[in-house]
Amino acid sequence: MLAFGGDVHFEGVLGVRLADSPASALDGSVSRLLSGANLSMVNFESALTYGGCPDPQPKAYVFYAPPSALTAFKAAHISLVTEANNHGEDCGLAGLRQSLAIARRAHYPVIGIGDNAAQAFRPYRAVVDGQRIAIFAATQVLDADLASAWTATAHQAGLASAYQESELVDAVRAARRNSDTVVVYLHWGTETQPCPNAIQEPLATALVKAGADIVVGTHAHVQLGGGYLGTSLVDYGLGNLAFYDATAPETDSGTLVVTVTGRHIDHYQWRPAVIDNGLPVPQTGADAAAALQRWNGLRACTDLSPRAHSAASVGA
Repeated sequence: MLAFGGDVHFEGVLGVRLADSPASALDGSVSRLLSGANLSMVNFESALTYGGCPDPQPKAYVFYAPPSALTAFKAAHISLVTEANNHGEDCGLAGLRQSLAIARRAHYPVIGIGDNAAQAFRPYRAVVDGQRIAIFAATQVLDADLASAWTATAHQAGLASAYQESELVDAVRAARRNSDTVVVYLHWGTETQPCPNAIQEPLATALVKAGADIVVGTHAHVQLGGGYLGTSLVDYGLGNLAFYDATAPETDSGTLVVTVTGRHIDHYQWRPAVIDNGLPVPQTGADAAAALQRWNGLRACTDLSPRAHSAASVGA
């Protein structure tokens, strides 16, 4: 079983929680939303630095967190995170190099970044109940004036950019040959917009055709629709998981839990939550039923289906 949550950072009240007690910074609520999963993943909407921000980038919001953030993720039973997002290099190249060093020292997988493109596009690999899982991360959101400096290339450290679509597609196609299940976690969408934008759906189609079984992502800070694209599972926007936003719909939260056997999606479930004081509180009863109805309704403006269809129908 795999579980995916959305955006997490340690700003505001969450930063205070992290400073006070890293092991309980994400409380038990995140763990409950991920319970039962053999492997879980979220988007770390932040640079990871040793302290302070060595090279703050010229942008409206600059997010960074200390190495204790990884302690919080581990304590919440989050298996890995992606930093392939529009905040992953908020502290410049120096900050990115610190992120890489901190992750290596902690033996904790932070994917979607690297000393070069080959590393940034390298999948995280794990074997779960005999199933070979490969997980990629990339961003389709980069500030125009920073995109060139932040994009990993053959000779430049940076982020895995989904604008390098052929490189991402080729990496997925290569992983398909020696993996049972291939996952792509993207940073994509338009902030506060609950429907996919013009470049999300074509990218999802390209990745599914290349062999991705699960394609999920975040960035909009609101939820978007999820469902089947052919026989693959796609979620265009997981929303916030632990974040300082305090007004709906940014406070609509939850996790996507997927049971998969090889290329077959056995079952998927949205576990709804609502953010209170920075943390997701799992919903129950009538509140959960209403949240699930709303979540299913988000599929209406996508190319997704509630049921699997022949893979030959994708992009037809």
